[in-house]
Amino acid sequence: MKDFRKTLRKFVVAALFLTLAPVLRADSDEMRFLPSLQAALEPFADPGSQSAPPETPPPPETPPPEPSQPSLQDLGFTPEQQVGSVEKQALLDKRTRMLKIHQRLGLITIIPFVATLATAGGAKEHEGGSSQRNLHAALGLVTAAMYIATASYAIRAPKIEGMRTRGQIRWHKALAWVHGVGMVLTPILGAMARNQLDNGEKVHGIAKAHSTVAAITVAAYAAAIATVAIKF
Repeated sequence: MKDFRKTLRKFVVAALFLTLAPVLRADSDEMRFLPSLQAALEPFADPGSQSAPPETPPPPETPPPEPSQPSLQDLGFTPEQQVGSVEKQALLDKRTRMLKIHQRLGLITIIPFVATLATAGGAKEHEGGSSQRNLHAALGLVTAAMYIATASYAIRAPKIEGMRTRGQIRWHKALAWVHGVGMVLTPILGAMARNQLDNGEKVHGIAKAHSTVAAITVAAYAAAIATVAIKF
């Protein structure tokens, strides 16, 4: 009886094993080959069910390198020359400011110059009397005063070491000697001519050169202005 039970138990266990073995083996194979099956089925999957991988932004474009510009040392300047001098800059600013005033006064001085020339004809006549001569002399004095003030700004402007006079400025300075001498001689000769007229005499001697010297002075003055006003 006992042997029969043991035999029956073994038979039942063997039957259960034979029945469940394919299922367990299929489950284990399915679990083992599940990743491969999923990979094989991905192309046939629903596009809406797949989550698109995040797009990686393209790397920023690197700007092309700028062409290197020559430095001051490449151009031959020493480090000492690159360092600005505060004192020299102050002198340069003062010189520039004074020369600008010189130019403005020079243009303003043209007005009394022209007025003096306009009254020169009446001053020569005996009939005009002393009133015409006084007007001409007064305008001459105003012209001389304006001329001196104009020249003083150019003379007193600080000189910059190493600065050379070039181009039209050379002509401007050369003509300054001409109209400068003329501005000294013209009033002297004018005073001599007036003294002769007041005495009832005709203008004679060196006093007769008053008009000629005055004309040369005005021409040289106008040419000097032209050298800085007109580039040629």
